[in-house]
This record gives sequence, structure tokens and C-alpha cells, in this order.
Amino acid sequence: MKNIVVLVSGNGTNLQAIIDACESTITNAKVRAVFSNKESAFALERARKAGAEAEFLDPKLSETREAFDAELMRRIDVHNPDLLVLAGYMRILSGEFVRHYMGRMINIHPSLLPKYPGLNTHQRAIENCDEHHGTSIHFVTEKLDGGPIVLQAKVPVFDDDTVETLEQRVQSQEHKIYPLVVKWFVEDRLQMDGSRALLDGIALGPQGYADK
Repeated sequence: MKNIVVLVSGNGTNLQAIIDACESTITNAKVRAVFSNKESAFALERARKAGAEAEFLDPKLSETREAFDAELMRRIDVHNPDLLVLAGYMRILSGEFVRHYMGRMINIHPSLLPKYPGLNTHQRAIENCDEHHGTSIHFVTEKLDGGPIVLQAKVPVFDDDTVETLEQRVQSQEHKIYPLVVKWFVEDRLQMDGSRALLDGIALGPQGYADK
């Protein structure tokens, strides 16, 4: 049985989707621990209900980002993670942290990368009158939101959309594709090879699986 550790900062709906998948379609892995930099994150309660260790680590207790990440690494490694999942984790990771988990850390970002890295992606899509928006799952590298893309999901943007309605539409797709990518990884079908993501040994395109 493989070990999954998840980093969160908020509500944890993607965490819940992965927990649920580990009770159904993902048969060879479990979420062992969930860490948050926010004490109030409801994701920690989701973890406790699932029987996973749930831990808040206060950034204010560390003098630097590097010190915080070093302590976080120490606590994560207690659980021998095969996969580290970022699910709405709202901190920039230090280079040492990224290198330590390189090739076994994935993130979900609410845009069709490389479009709109960073914050406020839904607002930016609306303001730019985009016809489509979406979400991307990628391996984490030292470039912010810049690692090899594994899978994307596209949604329409309607004229009357608000940030909230567009976010809900995007999240409905996230809850489907994140567990799928986790499943690929823990079944040893997915790996990172330098600047590429490989699925079943075949290099994926710039926008990931199904990129035509």
C-alpha cells in the first residue's frame, strides 16, 4: 500500500475527492497525512474523519521560509510518502523542498497553463473575455506553476459568469481529474522525466494527456 501525503491551506474539496477515490477506484494507496499552514483549514477536519493524521504547522514559528519548509519536510518524511499532493496549498515552496520531492510531487492550478500562473485566475479569465478556462495538474518544479503538465480540463466561460460561478465549474472538473492523476501515479503509470511527463512510457504533449 502506497502512502500519499497532502498539503492544504483551505476547504479541501480536492483532498476529499482523493480520499473518496482511495475508498473506491484507487486500491493501492491511502492518504496517510495532511498538513496545513492554516489552523482553520477545514481540510484538516476532512483528514481526521478519514483517519489520516492532520497537522497544522504554524509559519510564524519559523524565522524563514527555508526553516519552515525544512521542518515540514521532516514531518512529512515520517510518513514515507510515495506521492506528495498539493491541493490548494497557498505557499511558495523553497528550492530545497522542491528538489527533495522532485518527481513525486504534483499540484493542481486553476487555469489552462501556461496561461495565468499565480493568483486570481478566474478573475483574469473573465476580465480578458476568454471563451474557455480550466484547470491543470502538473509536476512541481522550481518554476512557479511551470512543471510538466499531466492533464487539463477545459470549461466554457459564459457572459454572465462571476468569479464564484466560474470557480464552481472549474472545481467540478478538478474533483474528477485529480484522483485520476493520483491513480496513474500510484499505479506506476505516470512519471516525470526531466522536463516531460510520461504516461505508460509515452511523453505527454505541452498541455498533457490528450493534447492534440
